[in-house]
Amino acid sequence: MTASEITAEERERKQYEKMTQTPVSNLIVRLGIPTIISMLITNIYNTADTYFVSRLGTSASGAVGVVFSLMAILQAFGFMFGHGAGSIISRKLGKRDRESASRFASTSFFLSILTGTLIGAVGITFLTPFMRALGSTPTILPFAKQYGLFILLAGPFMTGSCVLNNILRYEGMAAYAMIGLTTGGILNMIGDPILMFGLNMGVLGAGLATALSQMISFFILLYMFVAKKTQSRLSIRLMTRDIHEVGLIVATGFPSLIRQGLGSVSTMLLNHQAAVYGDAAVAAMSIVNRICMLVFSVGLGLGQGFQPVAAFNYGAGKYSRVKKGFWFTAGSGEVMLGSFAIICLFVSSGIIGVFRDDPQVIAIGVFALRCQCIAFFFQPLSVCTNMMLQSVGESKKASLLSALRSGICFIPLILILPAVMGLRGVQIAQAVADVLTFAISLPLVASFLKKLPVDEGMPAVRLEESDVSA
Repeated sequence: MTASEITAEERERKQYEKMTQTPVSNLIVRLGIPTIISMLITNIYNTADTYFVSRLGTSASGAVGVVFSLMAILQAFGFMFGHGAGSIISRKLGKRDRESASRFASTSFFLSILTGTLIGAVGITFLTPFMRALGSTPTILPFAKQYGLFILLAGPFMTGSCVLNNILRYEGMAAYAMIGLTTGGILNMIGDPILMFGLNMGVLGAGLATALSQMISFFILLYMFVAKKTQSRLSIRLMTRDIHEVGLIVATGFPSLIRQGLGSVSTMLLNHQAAVYGDAAVAAMSIVNRICMLVFSVGLGLGQGFQPVAAFNYGAGKYSRVKKGFWFTAGSGEVMLGSFAIICLFVSSGIIGVFRDDPQVIAIGVFALRCQCIAFFFQPLSVCTNMMLQSVGESKKASLLSALRSGICFIPLILILPAVMGLRGVQIAQAVADVLTFAISLPLVASFLKKLPVDEGMPAVRLEESDVSA
């Protein structure tokens, strides 16, 4: 046995012990903190884009919301391959099957690159109708086209980064993922004012800064695999030839595609419904969405720290750790999001005003933000339920839950409520959808946790002890 093989086996053993023996709450926090930082930085630079572009006017600010839908489409496919393969990889490593883990990693990575390239090519070819379909008004369209062009060019880097990031997280190496994402995010925040105002590129500069930061993040994340810091390997030679394994990746990641894809559709519908009330309404709802994602990223980051713990321990047959992890994550998310919600309720006007000093934008945005603050209290349990079911391979139930918030609940509401309540319907639709999603998630998670078996190996031991005492 070579020294490199001994090192690989030792690394595998230590990782297995870390994932199955470290106290669950400590492990989730250790994996969650780098993910929280990554998501905060990502959302901060998205919010910075909104801030800097808003300096160019209300129509330019509306373009950020339109292009956000485009980014959601790219991320939908990236997360489908990333979460799909990551969940499988973590369970395979829980069973100490590194060969299969590398096969799924390679397949998902190269398929994501291909998908991002195709979306970029189609989007650039039909740029004008694409931006209109995403919700651009005639005055927003020129800004959306400039911003969207660079996002489409960066498409394969965005989808590829999603896969690399999630594989690292599911292997329990969230700190490495954090390095790639935060570096790109910080560079984007630096690049925005330089390109937009220093070089007088305007919205075009914001798009270029985002595209360059995505490329840099991609290559930093890829280096982690090239430098063999991971258990799984990436190689075209390792791509599977079994269509059933590709189907397994897609089926496992399908909840992410639904969640992100419907998120894009819901944002498009929101833009269209808000556009009835002018560019100020589109800009206001775009700003509110970015603020909410920034707050939500804290709870979501902790939840993503729970995902590899759930998948790995489920694969290792340590079901009690899955259950403990769920309740710890849901409870912690409730405390964190609830705290932010209370703060935002009292300073809503000031927060919206930071992005746009247009009185109409502030008036529309404040009410929508306060409604979302109330909805924050209902989000942690439903999100944790979705993440747990997807991580352990319960794809059908996870897909249903993924479709609730931005699809099954939200789409009818965003179509019906504005017809009945006007602009108020646009402002409250997402908050109402969040409450309904919580109500549906509650019985599903209760049923799943109740049916979880005891840890593998425990029943036989208990039976023997019972026989002896008898």
